[in-house]
Amino acid sequence: MAKLRSLAPRLSSTSHRIAPLADNTLTESARDRTAAAPWRNWYKLKRWRDLRLEVLSDASFQCQRCGHIEDDTSKLVCDHKRPHRGDERLFWDRTNLQCLCSTCHDTAKQAEEQVTLHHRGIWY
Repeated sequence: MAKLRSLAPRLSSTSHRIAPLADNTLTESARDRTAAAPWRNWYKLKRWRDLRLEVLSDASFQCQRCGHIEDDTSKLVCDHKRPHRGDERLFWDRTNLQCLCSTCHDTAKQAEEQVTLHHRGIWY
């Protein structure tokens, strides 16, 4: 029986063909949005995380629109009933917050807000 010998690699290294991403490429748009609307940083505060969890817990992790109960809190949104648009009082107002599932928040709620803004002549 013949001996098997090691085969030479048939593919060359691809490391020289793939350029690394610039350090700031992925976060540049997020940084621009935050610079334009500094209130976005409020969502990163412990105070917001605690308030969000309180709202979701008080609602028993149930969407206030469709009634869906979700045990994965990453699929729930602590939604502002009235958009705060940077109004700090409205942002932190517990009575202005509700628990929505991601589906309801990203579809029906956003569509309603766009209609409201359109009627008011406000475009974002």
